[in-house]
Amino acid sequence: MEDINKVKFISIWVFIVPFVAVNTCLVLITQFHDLFPNREDVILNTIPYFDGGASISRTARVFPTYWIFKPAMFFTSYLLIKYWLWNRNIINHFENNTKHINKIIFFGIGSAVLLTIHSIFLGVKFDIELYKLFRRMVMLFFIIFEIVAQAYLVFTLYKIKEKIKDHINFKILIAKRVLVTLLIVVAFVSIPIISSDGNKAFKHALEWDYFLGVIFFYFLTFLMWKKTS
Repeated sequence: MEDINKVKFISIWVFIVPFVAVNTCLVLITQFHDLFPNREDVILNTIPYFDGGASISRTARVFPTYWIFKPAMFFTSYLLIKYWLWNRNIINHFENNTKHINKIIFFGIGSAVLLTIHSIFLGVKFDIELYKLFRRMVMLFFIIFEIVAQAYLVFTLYKIKEKIKDHINFKILIAKRVLVTLLIVVAFVSIPIISSDGNKAFKHALEWDYFLGVIFFYFLTFLMWKKTS
């Protein structure tokens, strides 16, 4: 089935593009300070995955790093839309009228739209509390939509696992289930910490690691599907 090859191909790029973009911004802002005309924008050496020395937006919202981050996120949004639509085609091929297919599409494409909105407004500053709240809510709903879409997709694939068993590596599907479960648990456990004041370093480290977990889902997709002729 051609859509399987398409999903396998596009999923690796959904992982690579944001991973490379975000970490390129991090390397530039911490190591190549001469590229930044505003010296206040530079960051001293940090590995935020461990020490939480900076947030993702802090590394990506200034010139010139936003010229890398924003196009990469726009392209990732496009890839996400194609990813979820092709997954719908695969599921419908093996199981018509699947119960959760509309939810998968709604939350999957919704996450892509929210990522685009977040990227548009990243670095745009207005000293208005309502605007700041809007930006935080966009990012929050992006995470929620993305995790819900991933959870529904894994649940649906489990329901039709007997029909797709010749096309997937079942151990990778199990790994995807473990990953999504872990992301959901971490999200709920972290709510009290994120909503409280302080703990800035922890929040930043959590953001970087959670970002890695979310996009790793797509790397597992690449590994899960077997290439078809």
